[in-house]
Amino acid sequence: MSGDLRAGVVGVGHLGQHHARLYATLDGVRLVGVVDANRARAEEIAARHGARVFDSVESLAREVDVASVASPTSVHLETARPLLEAGVATLVEKPIADTVAAGRELVELARSRGVPLMVGHIERFHPAVAAIRAELTAPRFVEIHRLAPFVPRALDVDVVLDLMVHDLDLCRVLLGTLEVEHLEAAGASALTDTIDLASVRIRFAGGAQANLTASRISFEKVRRIRVFEPGSYLWADTGTGDAGLFRVHREGGERRIERRPLDVPREEPLAREIGAFLAAVRAGDRPPCPGEDGLAALELALRIRDRIREDPLGAPAP
Repeated sequence: MSGDLRAGVVGVGHLGQHHARLYATLDGVRLVGVVDANRARAEEIAARHGARVFDSVESLAREVDVASVASPTSVHLETARPLLEAGVATLVEKPIADTVAAGRELVELARSRGVPLMVGHIERFHPAVAAIRAELTAPRFVEIHRLAPFVPRALDVDVVLDLMVHDLDLCRVLLGTLEVEHLEAAGASALTDTIDLASVRIRFAGGAQANLTASRISFEKVRRIRVFEPGSYLWADTGTGDAGLFRVHREGGERRIERRPLDVPREEPLAREIGAFLAAVRAGDRPPCPGEDGLAALELALRIRDRIREDPLGAPAP
């Protein structure tokens, strides 16, 4: 595509407002319009960026080349479907949908229409994650803690779909697979009627393992990633934006431990994500986090959720 890409955003709440901001400020794209169930909110965001308010997704789809869907997860399918049917390259916030059937319908629709579909697993675009990925050679074990204070929004999904799904996608990018050989999961509800705290241990095909913990009832916000491989330990904190490594070197029979911080650019992860999406659309390339990856993360997340519901104490799954 030549010239500025015309962009739209569906859902301009907590996260969608930032999609709108970036489409309005990044080079090579311009924000045309927004859609939101809250008309006053839509008018506020549109006025802030010199865009229009559209009455429906269908009317927006006729005027844009690319669009972000940041509506509640439970309506991702009905929101993204008219965009894909109109040939609009679509970035759907994670998780791709709230059911496997809905996620699969979006992936198959995008494939049949030849339309780019990307899922907004933002952590894979975080500069700190990119820094440790560049140092990895043979990762064998991943440990991630993702804790957040309770906020009364995004409660249409539980903590597995809200927070842990980030880390399931990171297992794909750090370990190279989401094919599970063994799974143990435990969780609990506390402040809502759904799962608020979850812990899972996974052994993937090839023997790599992951321990993941997610909570949305923490007193502090924690986003820490640790990756272990023979001779190395790497860590990243996507809250602070820092990363580092410990690495063993042998010199003349002696063991020396190298410890150093990694260089992490201070770049906004969402800007990197949207920039990668736009670059893929322009080049006609496969999006860097395609719908198929989002569907795989959703399938595993729902497997974990179902396992917790069956046995909250976490007996090993057969």
